[in-house]
Amino acid sequence: MAAVRDNKAQNRFELDVEGAVAFANYRVTPSAVIITHTETPRSLRGRGIASELVKGALELIRADGRKVVAGCSFVVDYLAKHPEVADLTA
Repeated sequence: MAAVRDNKAQNRFELDVEGAVAFANYRVTPSAVIITHTETPRSLRGRGIASELVKGALELIRADGRKVVAGCSFVVDYLAKHPEVADLTA
């Protein structure tokens, strides 16, 4: 699977899978990144793609020294299931 990338021009993290793109839209504040929406193409759902996307997005956010705010239910659930990234929560 490809690496998650930060498409700053569209304010979204992206993950290419089998010719399709899963993405997580975000807004940036001075100290945090607010992930507002995640979307996985219908043909890729149920395979853990969204989790890989969020995991990669969190790694990029950590590398930038920022915190994250969960603005969509998928990210809320991901953070609840992964206490190892709790330090990233704003």
